[in-house]
Amino acid sequence: MELQTHLKLSRADQQITYDSHLLMLGSCFAEHMADKLSYYQFRTLSNPFGILFHPLAIENLLGRAVEQQNFSKGDIFFANERWKSFEAHSDLSSSDAEGLLKTLNQAVDQTREQLRNASHVIITLGTSWIYELKKTRDAVANCHKVPQKEFDKRLLAVDEVLESLHNMLRMIRQLNNKAEVVFTVSPVRHLKDGFIENQRSKSHLLTAVHQLLDDPSQKRVSYFPAFEIMMDELRDYRFYKADMVHPNELAVNYIWEKFVECWIADSAQPVMDKVAAVQKGLDHKPFNTNSKAYKDFRKSIEAKISYLKQDYPFMQFDQ
Repeated sequence: MELQTHLKLSRADQQITYDSHLLMLGSCFAEHMADKLSYYQFRTLSNPFGILFHPLAIENLLGRAVEQQNFSKGDIFFANERWKSFEAHSDLSSSDAEGLLKTLNQAVDQTREQLRNASHVIITLGTSWIYELKKTRDAVANCHKVPQKEFDKRLLAVDEVLESLHNMLRMIRQLNNKAEVVFTVSPVRHLKDGFIENQRSKSHLLTAVHQLLDDPSQKRVSYFPAFEIMMDELRDYRFYKADMVHPNELAVNYIWEKFVECWIADSAQPVMDKVAAVQKGLDHKPFNTNSKAYKDFRKSIEAKISYLKQDYPFMQFDQ
């Protein structure tokens, strides 16, 4: 008896190894995958501007990075006792204007540098709904709890999403013509927009991405079906957090396993096992830190770290 439908997944052509450099951009689901990659010590930069939900926000970040457009005082504003930018997530806000500008411009530089060296750029699209600031008509990345009356909300048409995806690829190729660009659609349900509205939003993203993939002129562009795995393999509320919106840890781990199956090279997986053994050892909570057994255990972990860093000196473990 088969109690679950399964997607047929194929191995990617340009797989991820420990020589890879990864740039992860987009929704909070991108953060989950980036956390996994970082845990296994792959060289990963994730959302230097914070979580970005819609295509225009991601496009804007890439534009700043590629064109080296630094932020100035006119690009930030003060509200609720914090300096903020409509182009970045509220996690980057600051009580100090100069401090925020420094953080934002460091993010521009980080993104540009990682983009130049990236073997893979993984972009997770969350929604087609955007909020446009009335006084500028700019689509904001985050409303920062500014009153709703200051914005107009609208749904990006499929053609607008597709144009944004083309712009992303064009800008990535300006700096890096070899990177594999992997698009995904986030399985997180944006139910605050409404049930029907969420479906419309996801359908626009999916249609635009697949129109892009169907274009024979586009090279080194792929799709990972995170959305479909959640919707068609994990069709049960037990795979959601209590909010019934976000995938829970079990679902994230399941989708991660599918990602590994498609995208992580076989040669990397024994190294991942060694890294995981070290991470679990570092997480171990001893009863007595002064015991001989624990000191011997720590020496064993340190030896494993030293061994790994001989071949992978970029690895950084929290000891």
